[in-house]
Amino acid sequence: MAINQGIVNLIPDSLIRVFAGPYVAGIGLQAGIDTGDRLFRDRKILSTMDVLGEELHRDEDVESTVRLYLQMVQVLKDRPHCTISLKPTQMGIHKSYEYCRDNIEKIVARAEAAGIDVTLDMEDHTLTDTTLRMYRELQSEHPRFGTVLQSRLFRTDSDIDDLADVRARIRLCIGIYVEPENIALTDKPSMKRKMIEQAEKMFDHGHIVEFATHDETTIEQALVLIERKRIPRDRYEFQFLMGVPRDAIQERLIANGVRVRLYVPFAEKWDNATHYCKRRLANNPNMAFYILGNLLKKTLRN
Repeated sequence: MAINQGIVNLIPDSLIRVFAGPYVAGIGLQAGIDTGDRLFRDRKILSTMDVLGEELHRDEDVESTVRLYLQMVQVLKDRPHCTISLKPTQMGIHKSYEYCRDNIEKIVARAEAAGIDVTLDMEDHTLTDTTLRMYRELQSEHPRFGTVLQSRLFRTDSDIDDLADVRARIRLCIGIYVEPENIALTDKPSMKRKMIEQAEKMFDHGHIVEFATHDETTIEQALVLIERKRIPRDRYEFQFLMGVPRDAIQERLIANGVRVRLYVPFAEKWDNATHYCKRRLANNPNMAFYILGNLLKKTLRN
């Protein structure tokens, strides 16, 4: 069940900042780097770093974000436990396809030289064609480049078939964007079942599958699929949002030699972090209960 976005927007930003604590690494690149280092040092968890602040509409904001990603690449070159995620709306798609593509390729090429994987995130359905076109063009020159597919979209099965000639690295998730019912599934159980069907097709095409889900039943079904098809451990991993309490299953996966990666977002300013948290809260009201639980634990410890 989702909360109406209009209701979420009424929540004061000061309260959202309290909510943001478990879900956002902090403000500034160093906050993200420190979080990724700590996760790997303490729990052997991998990270994918993301700069919050999509839907940029000014060239100067885009260019500032590109510079920040290039700086991130420089810092991460000696940290094999970290990868990078970015979005077309951060990279200048407001201006033109070519401008956006050039900015992304600049980051991907620099990251490839440093041995760092980059994933092109998927946004709402209006950008699916653009994102996949850009991915195919860049992946042909940069084979480590990855992208995302969303199980909720009816088109995803055909998108998987269209990528059959590419040895792709694909993050498979249900998707966070609420889409029209004529182009997407509307109930999460169906989206989760579809993930497993689509993962099997992706494995059959030779892709690396990155399962991005917090649902433990779906994770168990994915593990059964992996065992049945005898998928090598370097051909899959499980990904989670930072802050969602899934420590037990993460630790079990790691103990069995399975790669676990957390999405580690950070922001250059709090406005971008609060926007991200409001979208997450609208899509998943359980987030509020997770955060309140964390706050209660801290209060009791103090």
